[in-house]
Amino acid sequence: MGYACPVCDAPQMDGKHLANHLAFTAMLGNADHETWLDEHAPGWSDEGHRELAARVTEFAEEREYPQVFEDTTDQHDHEHDDDVRPGDLFEDDTENPHDIEPPEQSPQLDAKTQEAIEEAKRMAKAHREADEDENA
Repeated sequence: MGYACPVCDAPQMDGKHLANHLAFTAMLGNADHETWLDEHAPGWSDEGHRELAARVTEFAEEREYPQVFEDTTDQHDHEHDDDVRPGDLFEDDTENPHDIEPPEQSPQLDAKTQEAIEEAKRMAKAHREADEDENA
């Protein structure tokens, strides 16, 4: 079970993913998603994904999707190595394999894209802090 985006009908596995899809698509300049959020969830850009999810799911159609999203079930037909992280699969001469040049330092990004990246960083930080507060 999941939600269809009320704007573009894209399948989302849960309310959190729906909220993130709507917000990030709007922040990246999609006027339809931004207009929908402004009309149905005023103040959306100041909310965390949990708060936004609670507001947007009431407008989204719940659907049964033929694909089972792996992280919604405990039934796996493969094993996981919990000690391995995605970045650990690649050898790198640097001390931190995740230490790459941030995209906002790239000269080919326009001002609107850089603003969206900064807004996404701000929202991600707020989400992390909210998660830490909730788990404390």
